[in-house]
Amino acid sequence: MREDVVTPNGDEERVDPIRSTMPGMRGGREPTIVLDHVSRWYGDIVAVSEVSFGVGPGVTGLLGPNGAGKSTTLKLMAGLLAASSGTVTVGGQPARGRPNAYRNLGLVAEHEVIYPFLTGREFVRLNATLQKLPRPRQAVERVIELVEMETAADRKVGGYSKGMRQRIKVAAALVHDPDVILMDEPLNGTDPVQRAHLIGLIRQLGSAGKTVLVSSHILTEVERFAENILVIVNGKLAAAGDYRAIRDRIDAHDHAVRIRASDPRRLAAALMTEPMVRAVRLDTQGRIVAETDDVRAFYRAVPVTAQRERVRLLEVQAADESLTSVFSYLVER
Repeated sequence: MREDVVTPNGDEERVDPIRSTMPGMRGGREPTIVLDHVSRWYGDIVAVSEVSFGVGPGVTGLLGPNGAGKSTTLKLMAGLLAASSGTVTVGGQPARGRPNAYRNLGLVAEHEVIYPFLTGREFVRLNATLQKLPRPRQAVERVIELVEMETAADRKVGGYSKGMRQRIKVAAALVHDPDVILMDEPLNGTDPVQRAHLIGLIRQLGSAGKTVLVSSHILTEVERFAENILVIVNGKLAAAGDYRAIRDRIDAHDHAVRIRASDPRRLAAALMTEPMVRAVRLDTQGRIVAETDDVRAFYRAVPVTAQRERVRLLEVQAADESLTSVFSYLVER
């Protein structure tokens, strides 16, 4: 596998992946998180293979198709998993086996780690207590307000929607004001309003100098909050660097985009007249799956076409199958 950095002009240069993978680290800036030739396997299954990179302050997107190894990578950084080989350090300390280091780290796990019988406020307070905060009440109220959960804070977490659970998990991860924040697919299950608020919060944390790493399998999602990205495919680091340069490489290939709409047949027929559309079909759930050779032009054309046809858009996102094939291009030799 190549260990390349994609520079803003599209060129690739071979560099030390520990010090220079992220453009912001050039010029002597030290990374907060370092993975040095890290592998993790489960029996005969290799989840992460010889991955090396550094992550510095600001927001970095960890991008890859489902099953690429993103969650395993985040767990290695959080100290929840031990590396089978290689080293993982956070703030200059080993990521695993150093409880004091965890006081400066917040984790928003993909899978639910909540107690349904607790209220949202009690759940956040539990995390504040575990962190031994001197003024837990003030800290709890601060983060509940930060994630806009004041009106639902005294309801049982078990009755929350998926989006509400995501936000209360973010509050719990931020209650001790950590400098390093790891988020595993935090936008899953959120509605457009919740998603916009969380994206704004992620940006705010990065602007405050926090080291924020957010995983996602959706390209257009990452584009809204991260300037730097890491791309993982099949457990290997496929690309790292400036988002725009890597996006240019990805967008050069055909994409499949999935669309939910109030009148999918009408919209599908209209989209077929667009020059960048190669094919359109309806899947078994009545969603449009459009293949395009110019994804940026397509994303611009969809809302214009829907408005002209008086069709309401409900969802527009890259189909995961397309992402898998597109990401695979990045690891071609």
